[in-house]
Amino acid sequence: MTPDLLIFFSLATVAVAAAIGMLLSRNAVYSALFLILNFATVAVFFLMLGAPFIAMAQVAVYAGAIMVLFLFVIMLLGAEELGSEGKGGWQRPVAVFLALALLAESAYLIFQRGDLVSMIQPAESGYANPQAIGEVLFSEFLLPFEVTSVLLLAAMVGVIVLTKEQKKKGKDAK
Repeated sequence: MTPDLLIFFSLATVAVAAAIGMLLSRNAVYSALFLILNFATVAVFFLMLGAPFIAMAQVAVYAGAIMVLFLFVIMLLGAEELGSEGKGGWQRPVAVFLALALLAESAYLIFQRGDLVSMIQPAESGYANPQAIGEVLFSEFLLPFEVTSVLLLAAMVGVIVLTKEQKKKGKDAK
């Protein structure tokens, strides 16, 4: 076994354990922290594949911004402890069946395909680095990029206007 393959299997074990910990944890904050650990291991997978920009985007967007939003909502709603209601009784057997199907498929891919080393080789050097992404983004996809930025700006201005009007209505009612 090569060192890259050992690192891959170690990280895969951590990622699967974090995912299982996220699913089985009764505390929503701990579940969110397990999800952050899972996102971090996925970012390391991207680094191993030679995609540093995607790895940093994974950490910044998912482990950073999205998880801060999740934790903010959890704390705002006061839903730290998950209840053990008996709702969705049919979902548990379906989930177990799908998990077993995924496990069988993974075992087939790992043991029947054989050549695992070729599956995790890094991509060519010009793939997914910030310079290549920037060149493609600002040449071939300039119009969609600019349209997206204008839509995000309009959404931000709209939120500011709506919250300002609600604050005025709140002051007028008092």
